[in-house]
Parts: sequence; C-alpha cells; structure tokens
Amino acid sequence: MPTHSTATVLPVGGPLVTVIGESLADIIDDPRRGTAGRHVHPGGSPLNVAVGTARLGLPTSLVTHYDDDAYGLMVEQHLRANGVVPVRGGTAPTSTATATLGHDGAATYTFDVTWDINGALFPALAAVEASTHVHTGSIATLLSPGNHATLALVEAARRGATVSYDPNCRPGVSPDVASARRQAEDFVAASDIVKASDEDLMWLYPHRTPEESLAAWLELGPVLVALTRGAQGPVLVNRQGRVELPGESIDVADTVGAGDSFMATLVFGLSQLDLLGAHARSRLVALTLAELRVLAAYANRAAAITCSRPGANPPTSAELDPINPATAWRD
Repeated sequence: MPTHSTATVLPVGGPLVTVIGESLADIIDDPRRGTAGRHVHPGGSPLNVAVGTARLGLPTSLVTHYDDDAYGLMVEQHLRANGVVPVRGGTAPTSTATATLGHDGAATYTFDVTWDINGALFPALAAVEASTHVHTGSIATLLSPGNHATLALVEAARRGATVSYDPNCRPGVSPDVASARRQAEDFVAASDIVKASDEDLMWLYPHRTPEESLAAWLELGPVLVALTRGAQGPVLVNRQGRVELPGESIDVADTVGAGDSFMATLVFGLSQLDLLGAHARSRLVALTLAELRVLAAYANRAAAITCSRPGANPPTSAELDPINPATAWRD
C-alpha cells in the first residue's frame, strides 16, 4: 500500500486535461566540474506536457508516481508551482534519469525508473472520466506493471474524452524494439491524436520511412498524426491529406522539452476550436488542411519558444496569440 495520501482535488473549470505518465529527476553529472557539474531538475515527457497545458490555462491533473523523498518533493513543488494537480500512486523511490558527461562532452545515460500507479487507480479513473482530454506516452506506456493500467485508463477515458499519445521512445529503458512497437501500436489504436518524433519512428520502424509510418499509424485509428523533425519543422497528416511546415528561425538555447511543448500546444489549439472531448470526434475527423495548417503553426511556434531558452520551459498563453476560429475555418 502507498505510504502517502492519494487524496486528490481535481482542477476546476474546463476543458479538463488529464495526463498519465512518469515524473522523474533528470540528473546531469559532469565529473570534469566536480560538485558544480551536477544539476538536478524535474523531468519526464508526460510531466512536461502537463506543465505545458497548465501554463496555457487548461486545468490539468497528472496521474503519476513519485515518492516522499527529496526528488519527489522537488517534483511536487514543480507541479504545484505550475498549477498541475498530481494524482500519484506506487511505493518505490522517485525515478531518476542520469546523463554523465565524458571528457569529450558526450553523454551516457542510466535510468532507475519505476512505473507503478498501484494505490491511485480509483482517483486516476475518476480523473480521466471527468476529463475532456487525456494524454499519455513515454515510459508509462512501455514499462510494467503500470503500462497495463495506463492502457486501461485510456480505454476508459474514450467514453467522454479525446485521447492523445506520444511514444517518446526510451531505448535505454525498454530496449526490446519489437515489444515497444507492439505496445506503441496498441496506444496508437486507442488514440485520436498521435505525435511522434522522426527519431521515434526510425527506431520503431527502421526499414520504412517516417512518412510511411505516419500513413500506417493513421490506418490504425487516430484521426490526426503529427511528426516533429527538429529544425526541419513538423508534418501533420489526417484523412484529408498532409501539411508540412519549416522550422522557425531562432537562436537555439537547447531542444529540451520542445516536442512536449508542441504536444501541449496542439491540445491547447484544439481546445480553442472546441475540438476536445468525445462529442467533438465527428468534427475532429473533418478537419480541413487549412485548419490543420493553423494548428501546426501554433504548436510549431510554442516549440520554437521552448528551444529559445534553456531547459523544458514551455510558453504561457500570454506568449501565444489565441487562435481566431473565424480565420482557422477558412479553406
């Protein structure tokens, strides 16, 4: 049984977003600089997405795991400071991902990750059933035992919510690519919106192009699939066709969290067009290419803002002009 409380007060106002996935401590260790070379900050792709949607003004909860240890306290403070309501389970120590820099500056990664939300399943189910949109991805969809609970929550959410998924593959955590591919396709089939990076698709499907993988995933069931390609910009595909945008020209501080900002802002853009929630699925299917281009540009802008400053630091709604639905609906 968990040693901490799982009592949760869900955010109010709508549309409600629930993110399901890991929170962890990202540790950067540069032995060349001694103790000054060690930095720790909150991380995890789902955590970053939850912070992103909350900063954009969407009431957001995060179904996750962290413990009452020093790293867990850091994670909780970060979530609370950004307005994210945690729903947490499990009993293991807070997960860590450590990047150790060598003499040439190259990083080697080690992971100490547990994904188990046992003890929080009832409040987690209440959160997803009250939500307008549910997002998941990354380690939470790959690592046992929690990946099975994650898929069950996603399937339960579909009755009232739209669902998005980002595989955000971590070969260091789940090196079995065949197993990762099967699990990714289970979540693709259960989702309305899917986002992946070119690196994700090349690892999962090394014998076909990313464009071929987008088309194959679209056939599994989602109505919108997005591909992020770093500086090359995004590609979005749906039943109506394909939209491609170049990357924005910016001074890049780093790319940490850029894909997560893209995902969070894509959800925020859809919310402004009233395209979240099960009731909106028929209109989501009918998105025109002009509408798709508006959403792609919006999310692309958010990713560029994140790249312009260090760390996973997504924009607020004050940094993004709202989408004008009257303009967005023009062909």
